[in-house]
Amino acid sequence: MEISYDEVSDLRNFIVSLNLASESMVVVEGKRDSAALKNLGYSQQILEFHRFGGITKFADSVCCHKNLILLFDSDRKGKYLTKRVIEQLERRTRIDLSYKNRLMKITSGKIRAIEELSQYEQILNGY
Repeated sequence: MEISYDEVSDLRNFIVSLNLASESMVVVEGKRDSAALKNLGYSQQILEFHRFGGITKFADSVCCHKNLILLFDSDRKGKYLTKRVIEQLERRTRIDLSYKNRLMKITSGKIRAIEELSQYEQILNGY
C-alpha cells in the first residue's frame, strides 16, 4: 500500500486529537482494533465491544460515560453494530462518529477495519 506524507501527518494528528478527547471513551470491536490504536500512540483507555457479551450489556455498562467515540469497522457487522448502539444509547449518552468519519477521510477509504491501521505503525513511528 502506498502511503503519502500527508496521510501519515494527518493520522498522527488524528491520534493526538483522540488522546486529547479526555471526557470521551473510545469503543472498538475487539482486541486487534485496540492493539492497533495503542501501537499508533493512543494512550487512553479503550473499551472493546466483544468483552461485554452483547449490545444490551454493553449499553447498560457504558451509559454512564458522557461521550462515546465509536470506531467500529466499515464492514457489514461494524455498520450493524454502530446502528444498534446508536439505537440503544441515543437518549442516554452522546455518540461521536466524527472520528470514524475523519479516519475514513484520512485513509481515503483504504482502511475498512480499525485493525488495518497496524499497516501504518512502522511508518508513523519511524517519522
